[in-house]
Amino acid sequence: MKFSTRKDIAAPAEYVFDKLADFSSFERLALRRGITLRRLDTLPVPAAGMSWEITFRFRGRERQLISDIIRYDRPEALIYAGKSSSFEAQLELMITELSKTRTRLNVGFEIKPRTLGARLMVQSAKLGKGNLDRRFDERVGQFAQDLERQAEKAGAQKS
Repeated sequence: MKFSTRKDIAAPAEYVFDKLADFSSFERLALRRGITLRRLDTLPVPAAGMSWEITFRFRGRERQLISDIIRYDRPEALIYAGKSSSFEAQLELMITELSKTRTRLNVGFEIKPRTLGARLMVQSAKLGKGNLDRRFDERVGQFAQDLERQAEKAGAQKS
């Protein structure tokens, strides 16, 4: 099952990429939501090859996921690949500079089942795909608005 959307953000491409690659802030956010993260790599700087073991509760069961960065091209692309016992997933964040102060963020997310149970779950989710598409678009839109507000504050503080 695939989801995709694009949002234009009133911020420079480098700023948007740096916020998307602020892994420590995403790790803190995950911990606040009860998600356990453990870094598996020893890379000293952000790059392709970074990896995390992620443990979370979903539908009453504890789940584990291994997530890797498979592409890290500043300021153009950030791609994650994840694998659990039931699913494979890929998140693509593609950044296009529209001008010095405007950026287009293309977000694509694909999830593929690896087991029969996962296949059944994906098939039932496809029945509500329109609702899931709308929620995905809203979440990405909210994230884009947050980035714009942060960029505006950062610009105001520099002036």
